[in-house]
Amino acid sequence: MFDIAAIGESLIDFTPSGHNKMGMAVFSQNPGGAPSNVLAMASKLGGSTAFIGKVGDDDFGRFLKSSMESAGIDISGLVMAKDKNTTLAFVHLNEKGDRSFSFYRRGEADVCLRQDEVNKNLLENCGIFHFGSVSLTDEPSRGTTLASVGYAKKHGAVISYDPNYRPLLWDSREHACSEMLNALKFADIVKVSEEEMEMMTGETDYAAGSEKLAGHGAAIVIVTLGAHGSFYHTANASGIMPAYDVKTVDTNGAGDAFFGAVLYSLRNMSLSRLRTLPSEELREIIKFGNAAGSLTTTKNGAIPAMPSISEVKKCMAEAPLLTQAH
Repeated sequence: MFDIAAIGESLIDFTPSGHNKMGMAVFSQNPGGAPSNVLAMASKLGGSTAFIGKVGDDDFGRFLKSSMESAGIDISGLVMAKDKNTTLAFVHLNEKGDRSFSFYRRGEADVCLRQDEVNKNLLENCGIFHFGSVSLTDEPSRGTTLASVGYAKKHGAVISYDPNYRPLLWDSREHACSEMLNALKFADIVKVSEEEMEMMTGETDYAAGSEKLAGHGAAIVIVTLGAHGSFYHTANASGIMPAYDVKTVDTNGAGDAFFGAVLYSLRNMSLSRLRTLPSEELREIIKFGNAAGSLTTTKNGAIPAMPSISEVKKCMAEAPLLTQAH
């Protein structure tokens, strides 16, 4: 039995790493993809994790396989495609360390995962099953993902969902919103950004937006607020937990590290327990996630930047909290 299994994309993040002697931008190869990032964080903290997805049987795919193995993620659900390439993403950072993406993904391996390639043993033997909306952009990965989520839920898994909107991967904002909302019916735990909450609910108020998202059935809704921390909502508690004041150099992977740490903290809880989680206990879990996410921004890359449990606890004990601007 795994604490957390996830389905979705594992890809190469090419992240900025300075300039060469001619002043040209240099990019370094890093393992990426939100579901594998989430698993890597949970695994680094001590959780047992497993990945389901498809990469190319190329140098990039073999690098991702090796990276997940090194991160302690079970890869018995990883498919290596000989006829498809591994998806690539180039990460661009502005002067504040905030990111944007360029994707090379049309018809690449992660989009082509079929239902008959999914290791159902992993769906039947996990406490939490996690997915995101990137795998909902195209078929066959969309149908495979939703079928897998439904199967895992039927077999008792708590379902975690990250509607991570990447505009360049969709043919329209309306189509993205429709598919992202459609998947909400499966979710017990939901994490969205401010932009995604507004896109999916039409609300800019955190309480109103998270209430609408929870109306689809989720026990816990979390709205990540970047440097301002996180807003959490359950049936009996809501509020904002501030982030930690650290020196940010690269925000890539911070949200995934946050969510991986939160899911690690929730890993042994039943759905009924999640629905009745005391406010103070949830606040400590969100604080733990905020520390993990904050620390991840202090280094370049996503998985390579993720902190250990001792580093997270040290941050919580010693680092100052950022003043809330919201």
